Amino acid sequence: MNEAIRPDIDNQAQEGPELSVIVPTFNERDNVTVLYRRLEATLPNVAWEVVFVDDNSPDGTWDVVRGLAQKDSRVRCIRRIGRRGLSGACIEGILASSAPYAAVIDADLQHDETQLPKMLLLLASDQADLVVGSRYIEGYKSEGFNKQRAGASALATEVAKKMLRVEIADPMSGFFMVRRDRFEQLAPKLSVHGFKILLDLVATAHGDLRAVEIPYTFGARQHGESKLDSMVALDFLGLVLAKLTNDIVSLRFILFAMVGGMGLVVHLTTLFIALQLIKVPFAEAQAAGAVVAMTTNFIMNNFLTYRDQRLKGFAILRGLIMFYIVCSVGLLANVGVAFSVYDQEPIWWLAGMAGAMMGVVWNYAMSGLFVWRKK
Repeated sequence: MNEAIRPDIDNQAQEGPELSVIVPTFNERDNVTVLYRRLEATLPNVAWEVVFVDDNSPDGTWDVVRGLAQKDSRVRCIRRIGRRGLSGACIEGILASSAPYAAVIDADLQHDETQLPKMLLLLASDQADLVVGSRYIEGYKSEGFNKQRAGASALATEVAKKMLRVEIADPMSGFFMVRRDRFEQLAPKLSVHGFKILLDLVATAHGDLRAVEIPYTFGARQHGESKLDSMVALDFLGLVLAKLTNDIVSLRFILFAMVGGMGLVVHLTTLFIALQLIKVPFAEAQAAGAVVAMTTNFIMNNFLTYRDQRLKGFAILRGLIMFYIVCSVGLLANVGVAFSVYDQEPIWWLAGMAGAMMGVVWNYAMSGLFVWRKK
């Protein structure tokens, strides 16, 4: 295979790359040049390209990548403005690639790029459709995975494997290579939100991807910041629930509904404190609970559900006011549907659920239109 692929850049430009390396980035300006040099050293006999997909990094990562691209046509940059999320970045990068095989690797230098030729050989020789750099098979070594993160990852892996019947050992891995034609078949069903693109890919394929796992050495982070934030657990749970519904319900709607459920807890807690501890009348206590819950829901949705359209600055105040209005109308819709169902079938819990579902659907639809509007 390697003999048929020429390392000369001019020939590569004529023949096209065989491997596209997709690198999602956010504040990784100190890492991208190092990774580029490592790819050069690792793939001397492979026709390759690297596609950096940058979420408009404040540190100007995209500018560094463009500097590399001006010197080497194998380097490409996709700068995303108004969009955030590792999964979406990977999907856009792979679909924009021009090679028959695409690898996803982090820019933080923790993944082992020296495994790329082995992964490519497995795909090109038709032994697999997907090759995963796995942390749960013999031969794996870790230099930069702390115990807390390792424990959380192991727990999430077990949950994913049992609930979604995923058979590979490490569906949470961020280091893998896939046949681009197979990826394109599955891409329309993948979620652009969240961080676990491999889990989404494998779960969507329903066992129809021939997967091979290989061990690698997980290195220590050199520069930059982790793309994972404090909301990643809810994001992961939302993805699992979305896949359990066979994508009938979107990940974003599930996250919105989960935030709404947490808002109900906040509402009841505030109501209890206001009634029992502060001793205010019920009407005032209920109003306080509603305002606190709506405010909490707005903040959590801004940081989780709509993180790729996150409001900042003065837009937060405008968005909060619009969210209050949307939720107030949603409450009327909730009550109206509940009364209508109760008149038809006087079962209190059925009426309550119908009203609550109507409220969630209304709030979700209107929030997307008026609060977190796509620009």
